[in-house]
Amino acid sequence: MDTAKKMTLFGLVWPIMIELFLQFMIGTADTLMVSRISDDAVAVVGISNQFFQAVIVLFALISSGAGIVISQKLGAGKEEVARRVASMAFVLTLGIGVVVSLFLFVQTEMFVQMLQVPVQLHAMTAQYIRIVGGGTIVMAAVLTLSTIIRSTGNTKGPMLVAVGMNLVHILGNYIFIFGAFGLPKWGLFGVSLSTVGSRLLALIVLFYIFRKSFAVFIQWRDFRIFNRPLLGEVAKVGLPMAFSSASWTVSQVVIFSMVATMGAEQLAARTYLNTLESFSFLAGWSFAMAVQIQVAHLFGAGQMERAYRSLYKALFWGELVVIVNTLLLFSFGRLILGAFTDNPHIIAVVIGILALDLILQPLKMWNMPLGNSLNAVGDTQYVMKVGIIVMWIVAVGGTYLLGIKSGWLLHGVYIAMIMDEGIRGFLVQRRWIARKRLPREAAAAADVRAVGLQV
Repeated sequence: MDTAKKMTLFGLVWPIMIELFLQFMIGTADTLMVSRISDDAVAVVGISNQFFQAVIVLFALISSGAGIVISQKLGAGKEEVARRVASMAFVLTLGIGVVVSLFLFVQTEMFVQMLQVPVQLHAMTAQYIRIVGGGTIVMAAVLTLSTIIRSTGNTKGPMLVAVGMNLVHILGNYIFIFGAFGLPKWGLFGVSLSTVGSRLLALIVLFYIFRKSFAVFIQWRDFRIFNRPLLGEVAKVGLPMAFSSASWTVSQVVIFSMVATMGAEQLAARTYLNTLESFSFLAGWSFAMAVQIQVAHLFGAGQMERAYRSLYKALFWGELVVIVNTLLLFSFGRLILGAFTDNPHIIAVVIGILALDLILQPLKMWNMPLGNSLNAVGDTQYVMKVGIIVMWIVAVGGTYLLGIKSGWLLHGVYIAMIMDEGIRGFLVQRRWIARKRLPREAAAAADVRAVGLQV
């Protein structure tokens, strides 16, 4: 299979961009539909989904590590090795997913208390987490399969599946929220069923694409094969990435929990902001995702200089898109927000924060492709260390000092996040410019190919 033709930046970007954009539009429709239940329901979905993001990073060790190793092996012309990595990653995801799903289903009340959800939202949150959390195995499998398929250069398949999954989800929301076709109005309970059901359908389709993603069709017997050295290679790349993702996501849960103590209106405003902000950087994030695949492939092929330059091409286009989108959001934010809520206090908070987004979102875009590119060349430990130290000291600590202690509420939260993104961006930029890992690692990869060494 010739993957080189599929590894151009824009060839990788456009399906990812369409997928993210349509997911955003459908996710916005999802929030809009849930808001017809109540602002409380929106707050429940917001804090629960933030919690689920923290849970899913448990699988980042597998999906992220496997994705980079697969791209590197394909770049080095070792497709059979990449195929083995893909099979092992899927089996491991299912095994861990079963354990996590059962734990979330049984221990729901413990997690609701941990999130410091306002008392009036307690019952709704518990119900939503129990159902959607019980389906974590499906969510994790969808994530892993999508990552593996994209790493082969096929970004169109996951795009089409994601679009179909979200359309099914919206249809399910419509049926259960509004009681369409004579069915009962199940509200947030119905939304949770729709979420899990649509993901299950996506899993079935992705599994079919996954088995056909390599030159040799993946057989059922392949799922019984485990190669410890390969697993160690995935862990070496994936473990720091998992810790880094966990640090970021758990820090966001902690921040969300602190926002929850500010009251239901502040929590609802943060949830609406999450939806609106997705518009600012989703296209830019597609460049960050694409450049990770491309850099890993080029790095595996020993093309060090091209790997280095490709980052800056992605960074330029990503920043351009993010800045334009953020300006549009700032200009039309009040009009857009009016479709979600008529609460004047929530609207006032959101509009004030959108001004800070003019600084925050470009800084986020600065960070994303730089961090992804460093991960793609195996410099995952540096990204992890910078992330853990700066996120918790600046983002979380700043949220407490500025948001709660100083009484600035969400404005304090966003100022802390701006400082966090700026410091991390500066540090990873310096690391990439230094190119400390590229010469040594690329030379080693070239030596391996020269002697025809097989893993």
